[in-house]
Amino acid sequence: MRLQFSTNSEYNRCVREFAKWILDIGDGKLGESCDGEAVIEIPEDLRVKSSGNHIGDIVEATYPDLLHNIGDYTFFQDRAILAPTLHLVEDVNDYVMSLLPNEEREYLSCDSLCKCDEDVGIDQRWITTEFLNGIKCSGLPNHKLRFKLGVPVMLLRNIDVSSGLCNGTRLIVTDLGKRFIGADIVNGSHHGERVFIPRLNLSPSDSNVSISFQRRQFPLSLCFAMTINKSQGQTLSHVGLYLPRPVFSHGQLYVAVSRVKSRKGLKILALDDSGDSSNTTVNIVYEEVFRKI
Repeated sequence: MRLQFSTNSEYNRCVREFAKWILDIGDGKLGESCDGEAVIEIPEDLRVKSSGNHIGDIVEATYPDLLHNIGDYTFFQDRAILAPTLHLVEDVNDYVMSLLPNEEREYLSCDSLCKCDEDVGIDQRWITTEFLNGIKCSGLPNHKLRFKLGVPVMLLRNIDVSSGLCNGTRLIVTDLGKRFIGADIVNGSHHGERVFIPRLNLSPSDSNVSISFQRRQFPLSLCFAMTINKSQGQTLSHVGLYLPRPVFSHGQLYVAVSRVKSRKGLKILALDDSGDSSNTTVNIVYEEVFRKI
């Protein structure tokens, strides 16, 4: 659905081949499946060969001449690095932040335990402020946020859907105030509009978090990179898929490779168990899922 066709018949043939490759990944038709897992080959034109600095290589493949384009919001409009886990995403974002010359500003959250019936029976003496500060989960900003002017960020909550401020909206930071962050929207029908994001009281929606607490923080995260799951629903022109470890859930690889509009917009850096660049990766597709649909 995302792939763009043209009037050139040869180009359209290549697009159809690429579309079939993507669909075959989604259907689990590539490689020899063993209990839902199959090792598949990465086409040579999609591979990023590592020089040893794995993160630097995928950043350069996805954001070429980054420092020269840092002031151009259209450069970040439809580019992203995707990775399977939040930990890998943070590694990429921290690396890119270290490359930028602008002054950095740090924002710390205020975390507090909620008083609710669900927490009855939990010994709250061990739930310290430091413990709450260390909790990281999907959809909740970290206790410590570090931003610079010109960096791309993603909104993690619906604030004003009619104005384009919804979960997943991407923005470019233009102001780093004490009580607000100013930013320009870079995707959707409101792209180019300037908005101001306040701190909000947020609670984790992740079912894996067994205690109820509240975090007052800006509902933002850096988005040079994002998790594959967070990218669902997005359409991008340039995707760098960073796989130092394989995907770990059904359909995850399909989601990643199907974000792009063209074959040339996809670059994949996969590593083997020894940390060297690999031309294969693991695809996970459980066929019984299709039988239940």
